[in-house]
Amino acid sequence: MFRSPSYTETKLISRLLFFLITISLSLNLQGQQWSLSEVGTLPEAVSNNAICEGLVGDSPFVFSFGGLDKTKIYTGIHLRSFRFNTLSGKSERIPDLPDTLGKVAAGASNVKGKIYIIGGYHVFSNGSELSSNKVHRYDPQSNSYLTDGTPVPVAIDDHVQAVWRDSLIYVITGWSDKANVPAVQIYNPAKDRWMTGTSTPDDHQYKSFGASGVIRGDTIFYFGGASMGKNFPIQNQLRVGIINPENPAEIEWSVETPDEQITGYRMASVLVDEQVQWLGGSEVTYNYNGIAYNKTGGVPPAGRVLILDSTQNPKLTYMKVSGLPMDLRGIASISNSVKYLAGGMLAGQEVTNKIFKLEWKK
Repeated sequence: MFRSPSYTETKLISRLLFFLITISLSLNLQGQQWSLSEVGTLPEAVSNNAICEGLVGDSPFVFSFGGLDKTKIYTGIHLRSFRFNTLSGKSERIPDLPDTLGKVAAGASNVKGKIYIIGGYHVFSNGSELSSNKVHRYDPQSNSYLTDGTPVPVAIDDHVQAVWRDSLIYVITGWSDKANVPAVQIYNPAKDRWMTGTSTPDDHQYKSFGASGVIRGDTIFYFGGASMGKNFPIQNQLRVGIINPENPAEIEWSVETPDEQITGYRMASVLVDEQVQWLGGSEVTYNYNGIAYNKTGGVPPAGRVLILDSTQNPKLTYMKVSGLPMDLRGIASISNSVKYLAGGMLAGQEVTNKIFKLEWKK
């Protein structure tokens, strides 16, 4: 008689598979060819915009929602949204996000063909900020928004947002109005309902804003970000959460520091051949305008790719790739080996409208 594996057995299997896969990928890494090319432009320059993939008919598109314009001041935070046809190379403006306040640092996820834009924050003239509890639901096929989903229980921005089994969206830690929070909030699009997941430990190794991550199988990986404290110090921790498939709200958390010297902030995170990678971002934390919290001035892009290539002693391989932007809030995953970035900040805190195609070949 067939018996489903227990949660404990699932955790052991997950760790073993992670170990075997990453060893295999590490051995194959040198055989991969990686390319970055500029393939188009958005209708206007935008940064800190929520990025996601979606299909219109059978054509794969890149979608951009909200963000900051080239003025880099609070009045430049907006709701304007765009789409880019990866086949024709044409881009156009689509309906604005259905909100009353512009927002940056939201997240966008595709589940079963619909896109869900969650959280973000608005900056007012006096410098105060308001985190959003909105869930905007967008249908790429009709190019229209459905009614908003059930609000996020804890308003959130600059969070980690990742999809499990094309069914649940995990919203992990992030900033809520005045502080980082350990909340793990799980949205079920089919039921338009939120669940409370196992919170991360309530400490500054886990709590973060500007971190990024993915879910591979039943395992969450998120890295970097900014911690509470003077000048919001950058983080170098890799956090791992094992999801109980029998109860997806139950998560076992652990933390590692792959390399004391490798940090990251507002990077894009992606899976390539089941390998976890982080692209672009910066090595200094900064405010929405690209100016460092530590008052050293404008922040440069890191111009690199980080590749997770070990488990028992997690290691990040560091590969320099000039031209990658920072201030990223997502990536459009068109296929296992083809991804797109749209917008962000380049050298000199230049807000860009460039669209980059990233392709991995063996």
